[in-house]
Amino acid sequence: MRGVCVPLLCMCVSLVLHCAISQAPEESDTYMECTDGYQWDVQTEHCKDVNECETIPEACKGEMKCFNHYGGYLCLPRSASVIPAPAPDPPSQPEDSLPDEVTEPYNSCPLGYESQGGRCVDIDECQRDQHDCLPSQHCLNTQGGFICQCPDGYRKVGTECIDIDECRYRYCQHRCVNYPGSFICQCEPGFQLAGNNRSCIDVNECDMGAPCQQRCTNTYGTFVCRCEQGYELGSDGFSCKDIDECGFSSFLCQYQCVNEPGKFSCVCPEGYQLQRTRLCQDVNECETGTHQCTERQSCINTNGGYRCVDNNRCKDPYIQVSNNRCVCPVSKPACRDQPLSIVHRYMSMTSNRLVPSDIFQIQTTSVHPGAHNTFRIRSGDDNSDFYIRQINNISAMLVLAQSVTGPKEYVLDLEMVSINPIMNYQSSSVLRLSIYVGPHSF
Repeated sequence: MRGVCVPLLCMCVSLVLHCAISQAPEESDTYMECTDGYQWDVQTEHCKDVNECETIPEACKGEMKCFNHYGGYLCLPRSASVIPAPAPDPPSQPEDSLPDEVTEPYNSCPLGYESQGGRCVDIDECQRDQHDCLPSQHCLNTQGGFICQCPDGYRKVGTECIDIDECRYRYCQHRCVNYPGSFICQCEPGFQLAGNNRSCIDVNECDMGAPCQQRCTNTYGTFVCRCEQGYELGSDGFSCKDIDECGFSSFLCQYQCVNEPGKFSCVCPEGYQLQRTRLCQDVNECETGTHQCTERQSCINTNGGYRCVDNNRCKDPYIQVSNNRCVCPVSKPACRDQPLSIVHRYMSMTSNRLVPSDIFQIQTTSVHPGAHNTFRIRSGDDNSDFYIRQINNISAMLVLAQSVTGPKEYVLDLEMVSINPIMNYQSSSVLRLSIYVGPHSF
């Protein structure tokens, strides 16, 4: 039986086949999932690293600083520095061009080795530039591979080199200053770095020209300026100024204090000499022969000077019978109302002497049985500066009653009156005392 084609039916079958052939297949839905720390980028259709330092508030606490890292982030000290990986170079050929397939020869050696002469030889990836070390890293070839080393002062974290904070390990004795890749040690003032560049040794400022005016004493970490005796350190701590010892006390010298640079000295008035360092002692011109008395005169030493007195001081009607002794002869009518004898004596005393003060003792040289002796000041004491205190029948004491200031001179006639009731006899004798008061209290 021959087939018969019905025109309408053939047309329908042909239309159905044409539609089935020309219909495009449906596209299937795709879903891309990234690992933690990455997110899908619809533009590049790749997983893109998430910058947690920007997306996470306060990702690092305290003094730590946040550094973004592939797939995560790092919390490092703020002094740390990171050498970032350089961005990949753009492709040198159009994206739509496809690289030619390279057929590599078969290598029967393990990874990192190649066959040479029937044996496996290590491949130096560093020399052939077949490594992925960053420009800041050093490639070190190993057997069957290579390693990427960081420069000194850095440590490797992941693929990046992080600065090592050497100051955390207390390498320096005093102060440590960290900077990228290294550190330096610094010393406190008064010290300098030792040969190991870590320890600190004392600086001898005195040998280096310390600004001390007189003496310099080196101490640990510094120096101290000192002054010689008689000087004191100035307010600047370097200069020395003279000490005015005379201004401290009026008792340093007995008479006068003279300040000199770095010291002081005591001086005495004319007629005195310095005894030891501060006392003044009278110069006995009569003993040293520095007087100007003649042969007919006697030298009497006084405080601060001397007096020249005549060897014969007897005045009429008295006659000289011995040295310093004058007698009035009873044969002369003028001697009836005068003391029988006058003896000359001399003494010197200082000014401002404490009173009352015993200054001179009177004593008779002859004692007669039954005689009664009395003592008095006959003349010379116009201001009542003295008085007589009788000790016993043969002696008495001249007492200074008022303080006197020299230079001054007294001539006192000290009279002793002798009364003998048994023999009905009365006589008197005078001791003529010349008192020289010096100008000073020493």
